[in-house]
Amino acid sequence: MNLLTTHQKAIMIENGRKSAAGDEIDPFPVVKLFMPGSGMTWLLTELDPDDGDRAFGLCDLGMGCPELGYVSLAELCSVRNRMGLGVERDQGFNACKPLSIYTDEARQKQMILA
Repeated sequence: MNLLTTHQKAIMIENGRKSAAGDEIDPFPVVKLFMPGSGMTWLLTELDPDDGDRAFGLCDLGMGCPELGYVSLAELCSVRNRMGLGVERDQGFNACKPLSIYTDEARQKQMILA
């Protein structure tokens, strides 16, 4: 499975362009990625327009301290859990609020709840 659809990539690149231009944006997450059998979750909002592998969003490695940051999509594609499963896209995810709200809630709960 591809981590991002063509449509999601287009939205995320546009968000990345706005961010790179200095616009203050607070977009809804475009995609939710997760590692089966773990607490690892990523709510991603943008792609670097000059480096389509570099995504930005709320990252939770399951250690109780979710944070905003960048992640390599290629790196996510290469990771496997103990059962040999890779990172997956939550195909049923529909963001209902901007990233800042998810971030505030995740920091309070020490995990992404989406």
